[in-house]
Amino acid sequence: MTKPRFEPPTRRYGGYIFDCDGTLADTMPLHFRAWQAALRAAGASFEFSWDLFVSRAGMSHEKTVIELSAQFGVTLDLALVEDAHRATYRALEGEVRPVPGVLEFAREVSTFAPISVASGSLRPSVLRSLGQIGALDLFSILVTPEDVIHGKPDPEMFLLAAERMGVSPRDCLVLEDGALGIEAARRAGMDCAIVLAA
Repeated sequence: MTKPRFEPPTRRYGGYIFDCDGTLADTMPLHFRAWQAALRAAGASFEFSWDLFVSRAGMSHEKTVIELSAQFGVTLDLALVEDAHRATYRALEGEVRPVPGVLEFAREVSTFAPISVASGSLRPSVLRSLGQIGALDLFSILVTPEDVIHGKPDPEMFLLAAERMGVSPRDCLVLEDGALGIEAARRAGMDCAIVLAA
């Protein structure tokens, strides 16, 4: 596990859409620990590695559990996994910090363009993460799984964020760290700035 890094784009856009986990807030190591604890609680016999975790970044809990069950030939109890993950992550939330450079960039671009968050995490978790990094006042437009039918890599979240900002998708920049989110931005016809692990 490494710290994420970010190179700001040089051109201006009409609107900016930020992922939350791993993009604005450095929560990925905490979610990884929560997933490991949750899968242990559910009796999973396979190793849940960092690479396996990252490959599912931005995926819903339900879809992750379904895919892991199929991949490893096990039956995981979704409710048990979700409850254990939620409890473990809540205990770690005080450790959430901003990703270096991204929050500063969000504050800068908010002076001339609308900004929004489109996250695969549920709204209460996103609100707590934004509060923890001091960004709750910055984002009035939030799109979370409660607002859409399809999650990333479907473009629905980003297209809804663009609509709520009143900006054409082709004039939006998405900031993302996960492969599913990057693919969703491509499908939405938006440019994407990638927050990379250093």
